[in-house]
Amino acid sequence: MNIKAQIPNLFTMLNLLSGCVALVFVASSNYEMAFYFVCLGILFDFFDGFFARKFNVTGALGVQLDSLADMVTSGVVPGYVMYKMLYEINFLEQINTFNKFNSNIVFYIPFLGFIITLGACYRLAKFNIDERQSDNFIGLPTPANALFIASLPLINLALFDNQWVLIGITFLSVYIMNAEIPLFSLKIKDFSFAKYKLQIFFLAIAMLLLIFLKIVAVPFIIILYVLLSIISNLFIKKASL
Repeated sequence: MNIKAQIPNLFTMLNLLSGCVALVFVASSNYEMAFYFVCLGILFDFFDGFFARKFNVTGALGVQLDSLADMVTSGVVPGYVMYKMLYEINFLEQINTFNKFNSNIVFYIPFLGFIITLGACYRLAKFNIDERQSDNFIGLPTPANALFIASLPLINLALFDNQWVLIGITFLSVYIMNAEIPLFSLKIKDFSFAKYKLQIFFLAIAMLLLIFLKIVAVPFIIILYVLLSIISNLFIKKASL
Protein backbone atom coordinates (compact mmCIF):
# COMPACT_ATOMS: atom_id res chain seq x y z
CA MET A 1 0.00 0.00 0.00
CA ASN A 2 1.39 3.37 -1.05
CA ILE A 3 1.02 5.49 2.11
CA LYS A 4 2.07 8.65 0.28
CA ALA A 5 -0.83 8.23 -2.13
CA GLN A 6 -3.30 8.11 0.77
CA ILE A 7 -2.18 11.39 2.41
CA PRO A 8 -4.41 13.59 0.17
CA ASN A 9 -7.35 11.26 0.86
CA LEU A 10 -6.70 11.58 4.61
CA PHE A 11 -7.06 15.36 4.34
CA THR A 12 -10.21 14.89 2.26
CA MET A 13 -11.70 12.73 5.04
CA LEU A 14 -10.76 15.39 7.61
CA ASN A 15 -12.64 17.88 5.44
CA LEU A 16 -15.68 15.59 5.52
CA LEU A 17 -15.37 15.11 9.29
CA SER A 18 -15.20 18.89 9.79
CA GLY A 19 -18.39 19.26 7.78
CA CYS A 20 -20.15 16.63 9.89
CA VAL A 21 -19.10 18.37 13.11
CA ALA A 22 -20.25 21.71 11.67
CA LEU A 23 -23.69 20.19 11.06
CA VAL A 24 -23.93 19.18 14.72
CA PHE A 25 -23.18 22.74 15.80
CA VAL A 26 -25.69 24.19 13.32
CA ALA A 27 -28.34 21.86 14.78
CA SER A 28 -27.77 23.43 18.21
CA SER A 29 -27.65 26.96 16.71
CA ASN A 30 -23.98 27.32 17.65
CA TYR A 31 -23.18 29.20 14.46
CA GLU A 32 -19.76 30.41 15.57
CA MET A 33 -18.37 26.90 16.08
CA ALA A 34 -20.08 25.78 12.86
CA PHE A 35 -18.32 28.60 11.00
CA TYR A 36 -14.93 27.62 12.44
CA PHE A 37 -15.39 23.98 11.42
CA VAL A 38 -16.38 25.06 7.90
CA CYS A 39 -13.13 27.06 7.82
CA LEU A 40 -11.22 24.01 9.08
CA GLY A 41 -12.83 21.81 6.43
CA ILE A 42 -11.89 24.26 3.68
CA LEU A 43 -8.32 24.33 5.02
CA PHE A 44 -8.17 20.53 4.81
CA ASP A 45 -9.64 20.77 1.30
CA PHE A 46 -6.76 23.06 0.30
CA PHE A 47 -4.16 20.66 1.68
CA ASP A 48 -5.63 17.57 -0.01
CA GLY A 49 -5.13 19.27 -3.39
CA PHE A 50 -1.70 20.59 -2.34
CA PHE A 51 -0.39 17.16 -1.38
CA ALA A 52 -2.01 15.47 -4.37
CA ARG A 53 -0.07 17.82 -6.67
CA LYS A 54 3.12 17.61 -4.59
CA PHE A 55 3.18 13.80 -4.56
CA ASN A 56 1.70 13.53 -8.06
CA VAL A 57 -0.98 11.13 -6.88
CA THR A 58 -4.07 12.66 -8.46
CA GLY A 59 -6.62 10.11 -9.60
CA ALA A 60 -10.29 9.37 -10.14
CA LEU A 61 -10.79 8.17 -6.55
CA GLY A 62 -9.38 11.38 -5.10
CA VAL A 63 -11.57 13.50 -7.37
CA GLN A 64 -14.72 11.67 -6.27
CA LEU A 65 -13.81 11.76 -2.57
CA ASP A 66 -13.04 15.47 -2.80
CA SER A 67 -16.42 16.27 -4.34
CA LEU A 68 -18.30 14.13 -1.83
CA ALA A 69 -16.52 15.79 1.11
CA ASP A 70 -17.13 19.26 -0.37
CA MET A 71 -20.78 18.36 -0.82
CA VAL A 72 -21.12 18.09 2.95
CA THR A 73 -18.87 20.93 4.13
CA SER A 74 -19.64 23.40 1.35
CA GLY A 75 -23.09 22.16 0.30
CA VAL A 76 -25.15 20.64 3.11
CA VAL A 77 -23.76 22.88 5.87
CA PRO A 78 -24.55 26.27 4.25
CA GLY A 79 -27.97 24.97 3.19
CA TYR A 80 -28.68 23.91 6.76
CA VAL A 81 -27.42 27.25 8.12
CA MET A 82 -29.86 29.11 5.86
CA TYR A 83 -32.66 26.70 6.82
CA LYS A 84 -32.03 27.36 10.51
CA MET A 85 -31.86 31.13 10.04
CA LEU A 86 -35.18 31.13 8.18
CA TYR A 87 -36.69 28.72 10.71
CA GLU A 88 -35.73 30.90 13.67
CA ILE A 89 -37.26 33.97 12.02
CA ASN A 90 -40.43 32.16 10.96
CA PHE A 91 -40.92 30.33 14.26
CA LEU A 92 -41.57 33.65 15.96
CA GLU A 93 -43.95 34.67 13.18
CA GLN A 94 -45.78 31.36 13.50
CA ILE A 95 -46.27 31.94 17.23
CA ASN A 96 -47.64 35.43 16.62
CA THR A 97 -50.08 34.49 13.87
CA PHE A 98 -53.58 33.07 14.32
CA ASN A 99 -54.15 32.40 10.63
CA LYS A 100 -53.81 28.66 9.97
CA PHE A 101 -53.17 29.16 6.23
CA ASN A 102 -50.34 31.61 6.89
CA SER A 103 -48.93 29.29 9.56
CA ASN A 104 -48.66 26.44 7.03
CA ILE A 105 -46.81 28.67 4.56
CA VAL A 106 -44.45 29.84 7.31
CA PHE A 107 -43.65 26.20 8.16
CA TYR A 108 -42.40 25.43 4.64
CA ILE A 109 -40.46 28.66 3.93
CA PRO A 110 -37.25 27.59 5.81
CA PHE A 111 -36.80 24.61 3.47
CA LEU A 112 -35.94 27.10 0.71
CA GLY A 113 -32.53 27.33 2.39
CA PHE A 114 -31.64 23.90 1.03
CA ILE A 115 -31.75 25.31 -2.50
CA ILE A 116 -28.16 26.32 -1.65
CA THR A 117 -27.34 22.62 -1.18
CA LEU A 118 -28.88 21.77 -4.56
CA GLY A 119 -26.97 24.60 -6.24
CA ALA A 120 -23.71 23.48 -4.65
CA CYS A 121 -24.29 19.90 -5.81
CA TYR A 122 -24.86 21.06 -9.39
CA ARG A 123 -21.79 23.32 -9.21
CA LEU A 124 -19.53 20.49 -7.94
CA ALA A 125 -20.74 18.06 -10.61
CA LYS A 126 -20.23 20.67 -13.33
CA PHE A 127 -16.75 21.51 -12.02
CA ASN A 128 -15.64 17.87 -12.32
CA ILE A 129 -16.34 17.77 -16.05
CA ASP A 130 -15.43 21.37 -16.95
CA GLU A 131 -11.88 21.45 -18.30
CA ARG A 132 -11.90 25.27 -18.45
CA GLN A 133 -11.48 25.61 -14.68
CA SER A 134 -7.92 24.36 -14.28
CA ASP A 135 -6.37 27.81 -13.61
CA ASN A 136 -9.39 30.06 -13.03
CA PHE A 137 -12.93 29.48 -11.81
CA ILE A 138 -16.21 29.93 -13.65
CA GLY A 139 -18.82 30.74 -11.07
CA LEU A 140 -18.22 31.14 -7.34
CA PRO A 141 -16.49 28.07 -5.81
CA THR A 142 -18.61 26.23 -3.25
CA PRO A 143 -16.11 26.80 -0.37
CA ALA A 144 -16.31 30.58 -0.86
CA ASN A 145 -20.10 30.41 -0.92
CA ALA A 146 -20.09 28.24 2.23
CA LEU A 147 -17.96 30.82 4.07
CA PHE A 148 -20.31 33.59 2.96
CA ILE A 149 -23.47 31.81 4.14
CA ALA A 150 -21.95 30.42 7.36
CA SER A 151 -20.79 33.91 8.41
CA LEU A 152 -24.23 35.55 8.07
CA PRO A 153 -25.65 34.45 11.47
CA LEU A 154 -22.58 35.94 13.17
CA ILE A 155 -23.19 39.43 11.80
CA ASN A 156 -25.42 41.58 13.96
CA LEU A 157 -27.40 43.26 11.20
CA ALA A 158 -31.17 43.72 11.24
CA LEU A 159 -31.02 43.14 7.48
CA PHE A 160 -30.42 39.43 8.10
CA ASP A 161 -33.49 39.17 10.33
CA ASN A 162 -35.67 39.63 7.26
CA GLN A 163 -36.76 36.36 5.65
CA TRP A 164 -37.10 37.92 2.21
CA VAL A 165 -33.53 39.22 2.32
CA LEU A 166 -32.32 35.73 3.26
CA ILE A 167 -34.37 34.12 0.49
CA GLY A 168 -32.93 36.65 -1.97
CA ILE A 169 -29.40 35.80 -0.78
CA THR A 170 -30.22 32.09 -1.18
CA PHE A 171 -31.20 32.39 -4.83
CA LEU A 172 -28.41 34.87 -5.60
CA SER A 173 -25.76 32.56 -4.15
CA VAL A 174 -27.04 29.64 -6.23
CA TYR A 175 -26.96 31.81 -9.35
CA ILE A 176 -23.40 33.09 -8.73
CA MET A 177 -22.11 29.56 -8.06
CA ASN A 178 -23.38 28.37 -11.44
CA ALA A 179 -23.17 31.53 -13.56
CA GLU A 180 -20.77 31.77 -16.48
CA ILE A 181 -18.71 34.41 -14.66
CA PRO A 182 -14.92 33.92 -14.82
CA LEU A 183 -13.35 34.45 -11.39
CA PHE A 184 -9.61 34.74 -10.84
CA SER A 185 -7.83 31.95 -9.01
CA LEU A 186 -5.89 32.60 -5.80
CA LYS A 187 -3.26 30.01 -6.71
CA ILE A 188 0.00 31.98 -6.93
CA LYS A 189 2.57 29.73 -8.58
CA ASP A 190 5.49 32.20 -8.55
CA PHE A 191 6.31 35.55 -6.99
CA SER A 192 5.74 37.71 -10.04
CA PHE A 193 3.98 40.90 -8.91
CA ALA A 194 3.14 41.91 -12.49
CA LYS A 195 1.47 38.57 -13.16
CA TYR A 196 -0.43 38.32 -9.87
CA LYS A 197 -1.03 41.96 -8.94
CA LEU A 198 -4.81 41.45 -8.81
CA GLN A 199 -4.48 38.46 -6.47
CA ILE A 200 -1.95 40.27 -4.27
CA PHE A 201 -4.16 43.37 -4.08
CA PHE A 202 -7.17 41.26 -3.14
CA LEU A 203 -5.28 39.29 -0.48
CA ALA A 204 -3.89 42.50 1.04
CA ILE A 205 -7.36 44.07 1.28
CA ALA A 206 -8.79 40.80 2.64
CA MET A 207 -6.13 40.66 5.37
CA LEU A 208 -6.82 44.26 6.42
CA LEU A 209 -10.57 43.61 6.55
CA LEU A 210 -10.05 40.48 8.66
CA ILE A 211 -7.74 42.31 11.08
CA PHE A 212 -10.18 45.17 11.66
CA LEU A 213 -13.58 43.48 11.22
CA LYS A 214 -12.77 39.82 11.99
CA ILE A 215 -15.64 37.42 11.06
CA VAL A 216 -17.82 40.33 9.96
CA ALA A 217 -15.35 40.87 7.10
CA VAL A 218 -15.98 37.45 5.52
CA PRO A 219 -19.09 38.23 3.42
CA PHE A 220 -17.56 41.53 2.30
CA ILE A 221 -14.39 39.73 1.20
CA ILE A 222 -16.43 37.25 -0.89
CA ILE A 223 -18.40 40.12 -2.45
CA LEU A 224 -15.12 41.98 -3.15
CA TYR A 225 -13.73 38.83 -4.81
CA VAL A 226 -16.68 38.60 -7.19
CA LEU A 227 -16.69 42.36 -7.96
CA LEU A 228 -12.94 42.47 -8.65
CA SER A 229 -13.29 39.49 -11.00
CA ILE A 230 -16.12 41.18 -12.91
CA ILE A 231 -14.16 44.46 -13.18
CA SER A 232 -11.05 42.56 -14.30
CA ASN A 233 -13.09 40.75 -16.97
CA LEU A 234 -14.37 44.08 -18.29
CA PHE A 235 -10.81 45.45 -18.61
CA ILE A 236 -9.66 42.27 -20.36
CA LYS A 237 -12.55 42.57 -22.84
CA LYS A 238 -11.74 46.22 -23.56
CA ALA A 239 -8.06 45.41 -24.04
CA SER A 240 -8.89 42.67 -26.55
CA LEU A 241 -11.09 44.95 -28.70
